[in-house]
Amino acid sequence: MTPSTSSAITLNINGEKYTLPVDHRTTLLDALRERLDLTGSKKGCDQGQCGACTVLLDGRRAVSCLQLAVAAEGRVITTIEGVADGEQLHPVQQAFLDLDGFQCGYCTPGQICSAIAVIEEHAAGWPSAATDDVRPGAGVPALGAEEIRERMSGNLCRCGAYVSIVQAVAQAAEAAASQDKEAVA
Repeated sequence: MTPSTSSAITLNINGEKYTLPVDHRTTLLDALRERLDLTGSKKGCDQGQCGACTVLLDGRRAVSCLQLAVAAEGRVITTIEGVADGEQLHPVQQAFLDLDGFQCGYCTPGQICSAIAVIEEHAAGWPSAATDDVRPGAGVPALGAEEIRERMSGNLCRCGAYVSIVQAVAQAAEAAASQDKEAVA
């Protein structure tokens, strides 16, 4: 008997559960775009190099073109369609609008999802390749332009909006840090 190459899976996307039959070789990106009509995540290179398809899996960024849909079952998936709170934009989305962190907009969904994770990773004290002092007691490094560029380096923008993207990430990170301080006080 030949084993089946497809299964019915349930994906938790943006707080909703979707059950669908998929071929085991279907990528998460293709399931999102072609099966669930969630077209915010873009197919750029289809090789994990451009970041246009970046989504959040359990809060961590992932290029959905390299993630199999069956491997995402049981995980919390957040796409660009799910980052806003109703009509209230996520602070990263608002910063991209305020500072013109996009031009054609093709890479923007992946950039925004990646930036959300970058800000959380930084706040948690995770070092990057640009972090000068990675010793455990060194504390959280400043989130300057070099640090943002390094952390966002997996997301390409063919229009060259990098200066505005870096500014938008910095503004959103500053807003998140202010909210955290207010919540503690």
